[in-house]
This record gives sequence, C-alpha cells and structure tokens, in this order.
Amino acid sequence: MSGTFKYSSDNKRYHTLNYHNYAVFGQKVFKAVIDCGFTCPNADGTKGYGGCIFCDGGSGYFTHPGISVTGQLHSEMERIMSKTGKKVPVIAYFQANTNTYAPVNVLRKLFYEALSYPGICGISIGTRADCLPPDVLDLLSELNCKTALTVELGMQSVHENTISAINRGYTHKEFLKGYFALKERGIRTCLHIINGLPGETEDMMLETARQTALLAPDAVKLQMLHVIRGTALEKLFLQGEFQLLSRDEYISIIVKQLELLPPETVIERITGDGDRNKLVAPMWSADKIAVLGGIDKKLAELDSYQGKNFTR
Repeated sequence: MSGTFKYSSDNKRYHTLNYHNYAVFGQKVFKAVIDCGFTCPNADGTKGYGGCIFCDGGSGYFTHPGISVTGQLHSEMERIMSKTGKKVPVIAYFQANTNTYAPVNVLRKLFYEALSYPGICGISIGTRADCLPPDVLDLLSELNCKTALTVELGMQSVHENTISAINRGYTHKEFLKGYFALKERGIRTCLHIINGLPGETEDMMLETARQTALLAPDAVKLQMLHVIRGTALEKLFLQGEFQLLSRDEYISIIVKQLELLPPETVIERITGDGDRNKLVAPMWSADKIAVLGGIDKKLAELDSYQGKNFTR
C-alpha cells in the first residue's frame, strides 16, 4: 500500500468510525445508549419466541430501562463527561431490542425527545429489516432531514441455513427489502455481520462479506459471536454442538473481509467486547485491545487494506 489509507488519519488500514465522525462533526463523537423497553416480533410470539439464539435482551452496558429517554440521556451525559472531562457531541443510540417495533406515534415521541436533549448531534436506531412499515419509514425520512441519522440492521449472515439456525425469524430476501427501502430514502444504514455463527465455514463468512460489498452499505459492524450466559446459544455451546473461532482465525477472517469491502464503507466495529459478567466464550474476545492490535499487525504484515480485493 503506497502512502496512507485514504480514509484514515491514524495509520489504520480501514475506514474507521473515528475518521468518519471527524469528517462529519469535526471532532470525536460519543454514543449515549438508550433502552426504551421495546420487544421484538421474534420474542413476543408474532414471529417466534426467545429471539435469536445469541440474544440476551439487547441491552447495553449503560442502559437504564424503565427511565425516560431524558433521564437516560442525563445519566449517559454524566458518564461521558466523567470520561472526557468536557462537553462533546453525542449521538443518542436506541440500542436495545427492535427500536422501530412500536406504533409510529410512540416512536415519534421517543425519537424527538432524544433529539431535543442538549448536546445530541444525531440519532442511531437499531432495528430489524422486517420492522420498517411505510409510516415508520416516513418518520425516519423526516428525522433524516433534521439530524445525522443512522439505522442499524442486524444482517448477521446472508446464508439461509444460518439464518434459520439462529432463529432470526425472517429471510435474507426480507432483509434486502428493508435495506433497500432505507437506501431509497437516502437514510444512512449500518449492517451488522457476526463471524463464527454455528455451522459457518470461512468461505461462508467471506461470501457474506462479498454480498455485503455489492450492497454498498454506508457502514458495517463486524464482530465475533459471543456466547452469553442464559441464552439458547450457551446451551448449544456447552453441549459441544459447535466450535468457536480462535483469535488468530478471527483476525485472519476479518482481514479477508476488509479486503472485500468497499473502502468508502465505514467500519463502525471490527471486534466486540461483550459484558464480562455474562460472557461464557470466547474469553479472548474480552481483550479488545489485543484483537484490534492483531488486526492492525496482520494488515501491515500482508501490506493489505480495506477494499484491496473489492471490484465495482
């Protein structure tokens, strides 16, 4: 790779979220996580029960379910201030469960309550691609004209056998319908990919990256499968039904996936750090700094970078 990667200011060989945020907001940006007590059609019986096999409810480390959006943002702002020592731009992150799975009048109130809070510079909404009816899409389009909006969709995999095995509750075809509905409205969209899902080979994970590249998403989150205590996945793992990737295997797959993804696509996450109090395996994933360093080292050793093998 001659020179530095185009979308990096800190010698990274992939398009970091930090680079994107500086380009958009002119400085580092933090996220305030919010739990509004939403459920999911795959948990309340509409499409199934129990949710995806790896799901433990979708709450983040710092969420305070049962408290108003304003109250949660107040707590989050205090947490962020204690970390930074100053006021910084903050994105309100509706993270837990399916954050468009409610009547549109309820969603409107919650989203605008967050948007009106001092210091909020954008909104990020995690949801499912099968929970985007026309009235919700209209609301998202409205928000998109008022703030920096991102909608995050859990894709996980493009393989139907995997989608069925993890009990996602809707097909890849249905996923594409929701994704394109957002893109047609010009809404910034981030896709979640999980590596190491039961039954998946390296070739399958790379094929997910190839097909994701063809979609040209605005952003992608890549992460290792976490086995969390109390989930259906934990039972399968303890019964020896599947094996997890080693750290070296994960790093190798991430590098190959980055090579396949368009350089313009922002990599919002490249590993994950599950709650250590609930994490069953892989324990190596708890050392996030080591994983990030390993990815950087591997990219440098191979003189590789995001988009190296991407073809338009």
